[in-house]
Amino acid sequence: MDASQEKSYNKLLNSLEDLTKLYRALLDNVRKEKDLLIAADIAKLQENVQAKESTLYKIRTLDGARERYAKELAGLIGGDVTQPRLLELARLIAGPQGDRLRSIHATLDLLVKRTAELNRENEIFAQSALTTLNGAMDDIKNTLAGKKTYGRQGTLTTGPDQAANFVSKEA
Repeated sequence: MDASQEKSYNKLLNSLEDLTKLYRALLDNVRKEKDLLIAADIAKLQENVQAKESTLYKIRTLDGARERYAKELAGLIGGDVTQPRLLELARLIAGPQGDRLRSIHATLDLLVKRTAELNRENEIFAQSALTTLNGAMDDIKNTLAGKKTYGRQGTLTTGPDQAANFVSKEA
């Protein structure tokens, strides 16, 4: 590997290592999110969601750089420049440097799958909690609304104008 290929490889490698760190942080955020959903700690959940969004923004930014570095390296070693694949680059490089790219690929793949799985579980848990909450709210509304079967149909009549033993003329 010549000097320009080595430089390009190192930029890609550093980018991939930074991505791995960010995906680990994202996985931690998703795990904390589940605990906070269970605890129903809204304030901490909101902080965690903001941290998660910040991490996702950093991942998107770094992923753009990773793609540029991968295209650059692919052009130097004879790979697919339009859509370079990490495993293809590892195959073309071979040796310990190629093994390092395969290792990072496997780590990133595992982190992404685990994060997506936990995120789906959190979504199911949140939807279930919202369904339960909406059902409880509907029950409270129905209780406060009163009975729908019986209602006032007459008018209120007042008693006799004079106090006496006489209760009612109608009887």
